[in-house]
Amino acid sequence: MKPVHTLGLLCFIVVLIAYTGCTGAAPQTTTPPPIVVTTTAAPAPEPTPYPGALAMNQEAPFGIAGMNGTATVYKAEIRLTYSWASPSYNSPHEQQEAGESLFSTQRGYNTEKPATGNTFLFVYVRLANTGSERMVAPSPNQFVVNYNGKTYPYSSVRGSDVTVSSVRVTQYDYQIGTGGVAGFIQPGPSNAADGFLIYDVPASIDLSKAYLVITLDPEHQSAWKLA
Repeated sequence: MKPVHTLGLLCFIVVLIAYTGCTGAAPQTTTPPPIVVTTTAAPAPEPTPYPGALAMNQEAPFGIAGMNGTATVYKAEIRLTYSWASPSYNSPHEQQEAGESLFSTQRGYNTEKPATGNTFLFVYVRLANTGSERMVAPSPNQFVVNYNGKTYPYSSVRGSDVTVSSVRVTQYDYQIGTGGVAGFIQPGPSNAADGFLIYDVPASIDLSKAYLVITLDPEHQSAWKLA
């Protein structure tokens, strides 16, 4: 073969290869799917039944027609049972008239137990008259515990002479003069009604979600957090 022909053939082959490379199908590429970011919304906080609830030892003013006072809740405690004594109720004569005998009485004290599945909640309150004349005291029926959407009324002790073991004050009922139905508070801090109220509540109660709610008068209602 002549060199000229060989050279021409080589040039033709080079051109053919170059043309084939330029016109060939482009390599396939795969586009990755878009990244989807999902977010989980934070759970909505539980609604608070009393958004402006007071803390322990915070005072709530109340009163109408120029008569003014303050109410305070200063302590709350759980008791599985409690022991109490009453000079009249513990006497054999009083027991006989009542038709019952306190076989569990020991040294004058009796043991009180809550309903099955419940416990006792003691709440301590102080109501003072800050005016210059006596004022009507809220009835203890106006003091309720609110927990998990339910309200619980107070449970009264047996009488005005009842003392509860390790409690220095008497029940609020008997602080206002007439056994809790109605009563008055005289002016001055020394005349404050300082006592406790007992509630029979579920043993599973969480005090951080419980409130004492008091209707202090027709124009004022206040709530206190119990923890």
